[in-house]
Amino acid sequence: MKIDDAMQKLIEGNKRFTASGPIHPNQTTDRRAEVSKGQKPFAIIVGCSDSRIPPEIIFDQGLGDLFVIRVAGNIVDDVALGSIEYAVGHLGTELVVVLGHGKCGAVSATVQGGEAHGHIGCIVNAIAPAVEKAKNQSGDLIDNAIKANVELVVNRISNSKPILSELIENKKIKIAGAYYNIETGIVEII
Repeated sequence: MKIDDAMQKLIEGNKRFTASGPIHPNQTTDRRAEVSKGQKPFAIIVGCSDSRIPPEIIFDQGLGDLFVIRVAGNIVDDVALGSIEYAVGHLGTELVVVLGHGKCGAVSATVQGGEAHGHIGCIVNAIAPAVEKAKNQSGDLIDNAIKANVELVVNRISNSKPILSELIENKKIKIAGAYYNIETGIVEII
């Protein structure tokens, strides 16, 4: 599937979802049997662990359609980058979408500050540069920080050497940022 076709498929699925008209594609026993032999997801979604934003549902997709990487704050570390490299290198997926969302608890916690206990500090530290970037923008600080975080994650993926940056430079893959409005269900490409 071409990169633009993959993006269009996500957008159309989100439109079905927001219009309360999902078709729940690729969720049959036949599809399960088909993907048991191998997978060929048309998009990689780097999203937040938040239980309110499951990519397969908000994009109205099914088994084997999406390669999903979820972690609080939709941040990426070396393990997530390796997962993306696997999907593009071994599964042939050409579109990566970094999906931020409204009312993100990880970003909100980073904005509020205070001590982050345990491993939560790693998440806060990863999001802190986005909060700093958003502090000088007009509008809602948390929403601006969520979008700035998406932008920083897109840049981190895009500049990941040697594999991903080379694929992007050679136009073999595309990285896009997106924002999910948790109230309306609409995904906006940013």
